Amino acid sequence: MFLVVGLGNPGPEYEDTRHNLGFKVIDELARRHGIPSFKSKFHSFLGEVSVNQRKIILAQPQTFMNNSGLAVRGMLEWYKLLPGHLILIYDDVDLEVGQLRIRDHGNAGGHHGVESVMNSLGATEFMRVRIGISRESLSGDVSDYVLQKIPPSQRESLDQSILTAADAVESIIHDGLVVAMNKFNA
Repeated sequence: MFLVVGLGNPGPEYEDTRHNLGFKVIDELARRHGIPSFKSKFHSFLGEVSVNQRKIILAQPQTFMNNSGLAVRGMLEWYKLLPGHLILIYDDVDLEVGQLRIRDHGNAGGHHGVESVMNSLGATEFMRVRIGISRESLSGDVSDYVLQKIPPSQRESLDQSILTAADAVESIIHDGLVVAMNKFNA
């Protein structure tokens, strides 16, 4: 079983922001696997699907980004899963726009949603699918930048990265983490 969590912020004002790419990947996975709607549970919207005889839980925490760990911990505890069964999807300002990186552990890199998950779980060993949004020429606090609507100049690249990130999640589930890393980190 896998818990696949896309990070983002709830509400229409955040819907089309860079910080909600994780939510968009979950929406794409739900579309591909015929999940018409999500149920509300564990401070999240959840959908369930079976892939290759494995149960997959798709989740969008509704706790706001900086408190995502509360929802993730609750889901892992309920489903009796270890952090190694978590695939966390989120935006990353340290990657170029549209670039994808898969990792099996690491630090939060200044991402407050990831920090919340790490602090709540007391673990850093969980799978991550990071989608690049760049930081352009910004240094220091990037809060305003990540909460901006996706500009037209980045739309096509980020739309494609959502599809590629969904492919990467499916590859992790079907082929294993190492194969997915070799394929998508190239």
